[in-house]
Amino acid sequence: MSWLRALRETARSGLTVERRRLAPLVAARGALGLALVVGFSLAFFGPAVAASSAFGAFQAAIATFQRSWRPRPTLALASGASLAVSTFLGYLTGAHTLLFVALLVLWTFLSGLAWAVGPTAGLIASSNVAIMLVTVTLPTSVATAAGHAAVIFAGGVVQAALVVLLPVRPWGAQRDALADALAAEADYARRLRHDPVASFDPVPLMTARSAAAVTRWQARRRPAELHGPRRLAERIRPVLASLADPAVGAPAEGPQRDRVRELLAAAGEVLDAAAHAVRHGAPVRLPPAAVAALRTPDTGTILSDRSHRAALRLAALLGDVVETAEPRTETGRGPADPSAPRTRPTLLRLLPLVVARVRAEVRPGSAVLRHALRVSAVTAAGYLLGLVLPFGHGYWAPMTSVMVMRPDFSQTYSRSVARFGGTLVGVGLASAVVQTAHPGTYLSAGLAVLCAFGMYLLMRTGYAVSQVCVAAYVVLLLGMEGSGVTQTVRDRILLTLLGGLLAMLSYAVYPAWETPRLRGRLADWLTASGRYAAAVAARYADPAGPGSPDVREALLSARAARVAWQDALARATHEPVRHRGLSHAAAEGAGHAIAEFGRAAMLLEAHLPEHGAPPLPAAAGLAEALGEATERGAKAVRERNAPAWDDLRATVAAWETEVTDPLLRKAARLLLAALDDLSAALADT
Repeated sequence: MSWLRALRETARSGLTVERRRLAPLVAARGALGLALVVGFSLAFFGPAVAASSAFGAFQAAIATFQRSWRPRPTLALASGASLAVSTFLGYLTGAHTLLFVALLVLWTFLSGLAWAVGPTAGLIASSNVAIMLVTVTLPTSVATAAGHAAVIFAGGVVQAALVVLLPVRPWGAQRDALADALAAEADYARRLRHDPVASFDPVPLMTARSAAAVTRWQARRRPAELHGPRRLAERIRPVLASLADPAVGAPAEGPQRDRVRELLAAAGEVLDAAAHAVRHGAPVRLPPAAVAALRTPDTGTILSDRSHRAALRLAALLGDVVETAEPRTETGRGPADPSAPRTRPTLLRLLPLVVARVRAEVRPGSAVLRHALRVSAVTAAGYLLGLVLPFGHGYWAPMTSVMVMRPDFSQTYSRSVARFGGTLVGVGLASAVVQTAHPGTYLSAGLAVLCAFGMYLLMRTGYAVSQVCVAAYVVLLLGMEGSGVTQTVRDRILLTLLGGLLAMLSYAVYPAWETPRLRGRLADWLTASGRYAAAVAARYADPAGPGSPDVREALLSARAARVAWQDALARATHEPVRHRGLSHAAAEGAGHAIAEFGRAAMLLEAHLPEHGAPPLPAAAGLAEALGEATERGAKAVRERNAPAWDDLRATVAAWETEVTDPLLRKAARLLLAALDDLSAALADT
């Protein structure tokens, strides 16, 4: 993709308003907390303290909107505390330029590394730096700095208290994640009716699994219906695939296929009903026709032995889903989830894990490390330029840079364009109101709260739209102190443009392109998929039941590798660089081949032998061959060679003579065919 086209695509994505579900009650709660903090501070301490407390409450409310599974009060408190520490240190060094620049570089570098932990931590850390740049101009003494830091933290406390006192759809994020996973399974069942080898995106299941991890405080309060359906949905997926696939299930046409289509349609309706019940906390309302289809007594006379067993297992799993999705008054573990819930460490216990994850990114070639170096250099340069240029309000340039810069190219460029456009409109509107209405201190504060409400309401509909409200909010908030509106408009627009240009220029000078790393991502996915297939095959040699921990862990690793590949491929699509050995067509073909390899392994997993079943010694050789072949294949992919599967081909040929089960023979052929397709896709690159 050329630079011009990349700029056009990223600009369009940044300025596009995404129509998503609004949350007016949550937005009103955040605005209420901001209004309480600002009003109290104005009444007892004055405009300067009110501005500091407003920033603390403003960011704490934003933290509660982030896609995180931690309790919302915890997010608000963590945001308020981290911002208080950041601003206090900024206050202490603000009067000394060199010392403050050194702190700014260090703090920005650490905020860049925070993206290794996740987007929520990265956003909060970046916001801390941006707000520190604004608020350090207010106090001058240590005591005053401590007071301002205290009111900033108090803003976070108020927002956390409001979340507890005024709950809005509690457990809503977890309900949505689980409902999305069930709905994805329902859609998969319907697609299998028309395409028996349809692919399945594991992201909803991975999201639901992440949402299921709870702290001890959450575990005592989680609704019972949020326990079992996720595990059941994961067990249903391979059963659906094995029932639909003509290679191991019913023939492609005929009475058996018609009955399979009927069962798949019924499964989709039942899963949709369970998803609706979980999302809204309502009773499950099952369509009578779907229930009748699943209970048809002549299924056993129509389907073959293996397909019939899959149909019976599907009906049993769907019955468990319906039972566990029913809302109940009790909390804690549900009857279909007897194991202990997945635990999420507290923030204090999370610190060692955070340090370990950050240290893992401090290495050559890390995109997160490049981002940290890039954003710290740009922020320092923008701050120094703001001091030198005769504009005043020099912090607008570095504040813009640190807020728009992300570890990947697409988000940085789209946010730069969207922020400047939103800033221009927001500052223009706010300045027009101030110049024509001449609001006083309290009216300016009220208008600022109103703008904050608009930002909370629209922050999920497009970055540019939210920036209009943010720009107006800052202008009105600074207007409480009587800051020159004309100067603020002119300087902020010019310096915002400078900060955006510095951010975009830094990515051109010191990029972290995803395109050259695509082969490595593909190789990682191949390796993880090979380990999953090998773990499944090994269970036939040593039966341990369908809940084998090593199979489960291998499956999760394969899913994570697949999502990493898909994310990398999506980012590379918007980068203005050549494919460097992996064209778009080759990437699409290779991805499809590995997905088919994983699907073949999933078919084997759907029919794992139970405890005590006779072992199949030949499966041990197949497992070893799968692991070794995919390891060598991954090495060939990284070295830009087409992998060969001669050793695995010989093992599969021997497997055909030693194994009599048609399912196992067909699955082995499917695994080899998928790897051959991978070699064909990479042959011409």
